[in-house]
Amino acid sequence: MKAIWKNTVLAESDDTLIVEGNHYFPHDSLNKAFFEVSDHTSTCPWKGKANYYHIRVGEDINPNSAWFYHEPSDAAREIKDYVAFWKGVQVEN
Repeated sequence: MKAIWKNTVLAESDDTLIVEGNHYFPHDSLNKAFFEVSDHTSTCPWKGKANYYHIRVGEDINPNSAWFYHEPSDAAREIKDYVAFWKGVQVEN
């Protein structure tokens, strides 16, 4: 699977996990040059507190468009060290 935004591959892995229809990519599959840590957080009732990345490709920024769980709940422990995408990031084979 590949995560793509602005014709740029942000992550690529054959080891994604699907949770609630979202592909979660292993953190080490990210092309880290395109990711900036965000201060934004949110809370999922069953997964826990989510942290976010902004994605930057050239001068274009897609704010808070990737999320991950530093300390997911026990029910979601399999997604620890995995990252998911939204806000126009295409996930495809």
